[in-house]
Amino acid sequence: MDARESTGTAGQLPLVIAPSSERVTPGRLAGALRISAFFLLVLATLFAGGFGWFANTVSRLATPINPAKADAIIVLTGGHSRLDAAMGLLASGKGERLLISGVHPSASRRQLQVATRGDKKLFSCCVDIDRAALDTIGNAEESAKWVEDHAYGTVILVTNNYHMPRSLLEMGRLLHKAKLEPYPVVNSNLGNGGWLTKPRALRVLFTEYNKYLLALARGIVPVKPTPTGIALAEAAAPN
Repeated sequence: MDARESTGTAGQLPLVIAPSSERVTPGRLAGALRISAFFLLVLATLFAGGFGWFANTVSRLATPINPAKADAIIVLTGGHSRLDAAMGLLASGKGERLLISGVHPSASRRQLQVATRGDKKLFSCCVDIDRAALDTIGNAEESAKWVEDHAYGTVILVTNNYHMPRSLLEMGRLLHKAKLEPYPVVNSNLGNGGWLTKPRALRVLFTEYNKYLLALARGIVPVKPTPTGIALAEAAAPN
């Protein structure tokens, strides 16, 4: 062995890695499982309680008998009852103009006028049609553009009672200068817990409740719809 080799190894000690003394014991694992189960139970309770509140709130919504006059009316497509109610409001002078939002691109003005049985002259002069919106978010975006273009201050919003909370939430985010007056359309009486005994109504309410929760979450974590699902929305560029 030459001098360089003896100098290079002098004073070096072999590296020994001591085994970790911390191990997951059965007691710790059981404790973690109990905590996880507790939090899941809390979440399930909150979810169920929220659904009960949502269903009761929606079932108590009633169509106003004589709503106050507004600058304009917006109806979200989804059934003839909504369109009939909106045309009735327009004909009675409750708004100067009506926007029908979410109309299928293939539907003509004439077809809509016939479907709603509205007055032809009234339909021609005072009804605008939005064919761009594909969902409630799109309804809100297109409606906000329409309201701002006409500088309306008060708007009557017409949609079904179960759809009203989410519609108000989405539109309220975009309509900062206009006041929304809800006009819920009620197709069936679900008061006094009647929704519990009607499977179809229960299914509709449960589905809408989940969409409402997603709409609330979207206000915290901004996302946007895409053809394949949802994606994070891009942050707005600073002015």
